[in-house]
Amino acid sequence: CLDKHCNAFDGSLDVALQQRACARACKPLSLALRTPCSTPVSAPQPQLRSVPDRIRQVACFELGGLMLITPPFAWASGVPLSESVGLLAVLSLIAAVWNGAYNTAFDWLDGRLTGRRADRRPLRLRAVHAVGFEGGLLLMSLPVIVWWTGMGWVEALVADLALASAYVVYAFGFNLAYDRLFPIEARGPERARAN
Repeated sequence: CLDKHCNAFDGSLDVALQQRACARACKPLSLALRTPCSTPVSAPQPQLRSVPDRIRQVACFELGGLMLITPPFAWASGVPLSESVGLLAVLSLIAAVWNGAYNTAFDWLDGRLTGRRADRRPLRLRAVHAVGFEGGLLLMSLPVIVWWTGMGWVEALVADLALASAYVVYAFGFNLAYDRLFPIEARGPERARAN
């Protein structure tokens, strides 16, 4: 961890003391991310997806999810297919807004902490990403399910947890495939490093 952000010693303290302080500050971050603490927190932000690319990602994700998840949801919940399509379309709209905001924020934070682009994210962090997305969506979708279907809170929670579980698996696979099919184009200094 004694790199760019730790090597700027100001001479006011003993160098060894400053190095120990730096190592203590970096160790929790490197353990939490399971990465070596060699990238400064103030690293240049890696390239994020463009707005059109993010719109394509969200649209593909939500349409694919509707096609894959609606029939099993209707069957398992006992809610008629026509009502299930309407409910899941509303939930998809909520999820689309959440998807764009969550993914952009997660990509930015991951980039700032590690210096890598989202399409280079390790599998373990992809799992954390998928669970975090679905957990936040669960908090927003539960009241909608209760209101739309007339289910009780516990019954709606079970239905919402089943939806969230299905979508966690779907989100993991979709985002992995999307990142492989549509890698982020490197620009400027990052393009030079990639070559």
